Amino acid sequence: MRFELVLFDLDGTLVDTAPDIADALNRVLELRKLPAMPEAWVRSRIGHGSRQLLAQSWAEATRLVSGDEAPAPLAELVEEFGRHYVDCCGRRGRIFPGARTALAQLRRAAVKLALLTNKERRFAQLVLDAHGLAGDFDLEICGDTLAAKKPDPLPVRHALRHFGVPAARALLVGDSDIDVRTGRAAGIAVWGVSYGYGSGPALERAGPDRIIGSLAQVRAGAYSPRASSSSLYLRSSPRN
Repeated sequence: MRFELVLFDLDGTLVDTAPDIADALNRVLELRKLPAMPEAWVRSRIGHGSRQLLAQSWAEATRLVSGDEAPAPLAELVEEFGRHYVDCCGRRGRIFPGARTALAQLRRAAVKLALLTNKERRFAQLVLDAHGLAGDFDLEICGDTLAAKKPDPLPVRHALRHFGVPAARALLVGDSDIDVRTGRAAGIAVWGVSYGYGSGPALERAGPDRIIGSLAQVRAGAYSPRASSSSLYLRSSPRN
């Protein structure tokens, strides 16, 4: 199978953003005299966008303090989180090994690259800028780009229409069951990364076409000498 388009999730797939997200989130909570959330707790809940993460964090923190969940002033929390994330983004987060090289080699093979994230555009742009990934994608689809986000198939279908690529020639690379469900709903192949936030049993149960331990496997482990100048040959293979 020759894939002409590869779509990448961002958080937990290309960049380990959890430390910076946790820092910004906990600044919001601590300024309101609420307990901080452990980074592992935050890491396990990344993937649905900042509003949902803030709502979950507020609910958990207020329950810890009073035993009851207090109504969340979400608009204020999102605004405050945004200010702190500007300061925290890129401080402790790191791009995953192999990500930069994988993107560069795919681009040299003339494969179209799309970013597919549920992160709001302003926050996604912060991450791309902080880690030197700005301009690496032919198309960026964020959580607030379209009327629906992952796991709805709309973002993938938008990318397919944008590039004029059939579903059989597209691959989604992500770290969670959300990514797998998105790819399945859109009828494209899905590879899961074993190191991400949604990895482990949940990813296994979701049933991606393949699970890889590094993005290097997207480039080095999947090249074929038959690849044309306009597509990358990725061998169809069962999950590891």
